[in-house]
Amino acid sequence: MGFGYVELERAALESTYEGLATVTEKKDVKDPATGKTRQQPVVVLADEPCALSQTSLPAATQTMTADQINYDAKLFISPDVSIKPGSRIKVLQNGMVFEGEQTGKAFRYATHQEIKLKEVLNA
Repeated sequence: MGFGYVELERAALESTYEGLATVTEKKDVKDPATGKTRQQPVVVLADEPCALSQTSLPAATQTMTADQINYDAKLFISPDVSIKPGSRIKVLQNGMVFEGEQTGKAFRYATHQEIKLKEVLNA
């Protein structure tokens, strides 16, 4: 396989996806009981195949109660899905759960898209 065969390249990349992503966005939701509209987290994408990669070495922070380790990560996912900046993304991969927030606009390729994530603790 050489370069220039988008369908084959995409299939090869997607064969490496070991994770599942659930994407949540804040949306206006009207409470039927009170009639008030409030911003609520709403799942807009569930169990989407993906791959998660660490982009920087974790920085450890010592607090009075526990040590915290924060990660930055990069999500690889289908170019067919639309994920808005600021979305919360939960990834289950290799028995690990990572919860992060999209920190910018997705970078799209014909074969995939890459999304930078910042870990969200106590999400």
